[in-house]
Amino acid sequence: ARLSRSPSPGFSSLRAFAHSSSLHGISHVFAYGAVSLRRVLWGAFFLGSLGLLLLVCAERVAYFLTYPHVTKLDEVAAHNLTFPAITICNLNEFRFSKITRNDMYHVGELLALLNDRYEISNPQLAEPHVLAALRDKANFKNFKAKPFSMAEFYNRTGHDLSDMLLQCSFRGVNCTARNFTVVSAGHGAWIEVTAHGCACPARVGHWCCCCCHSAHG
Repeated sequence: ARLSRSPSPGFSSLRAFAHSSSLHGISHVFAYGAVSLRRVLWGAFFLGSLGLLLLVCAERVAYFLTYPHVTKLDEVAAHNLTFPAITICNLNEFRFSKITRNDMYHVGELLALLNDRYEISNPQLAEPHVLAALRDKANFKNFKAKPFSMAEFYNRTGHDLSDMLLQCSFRGVNCTARNFTVVSAGHGAWIEVTAHGCACPARVGHWCCCCCHSAHG
């Protein structure tokens, strides 16, 4: 009697999965019946396509991890340019060194420096010298709060452009911090603030100052 070998249960399950799958070509690779040239070709095509797919995916992932960027510059030659509207912004709205204990009492929670119990938020994240200053300003023992003005707070704790502007000139004429006007964007998105008669874009949540052609006459 001739013995016939039946496929293993695992192979039968794989064949059943291949025939029920919508993946193109896999049903031809695991077709019922004996191995044929057609099945071998389908298997080669399937493995080749899968390998090409994995290669392209790996190449795209590697390209993404290089963080590519494109810088596009348009150069226009002009003999006489109007001084543009320039806005300089600082991500930090306030200078910590200018914040007082009274400021800390009124807006410490708003600045995320204190929690609702007037305790320092996340002290483990602060540098030692900053934490020491913060603890001193957040010491409200026997402290009596004084009237507080948000506008005065902005003006007093905002940055001084003269500390940041190293050099400024346009068409041979020097410009200084006096040519800039501090603008405030409040809270929201990018807005345009009028300074020197010009519309200056200002970033919300940033300290900004603007200079434009009207400031130079």
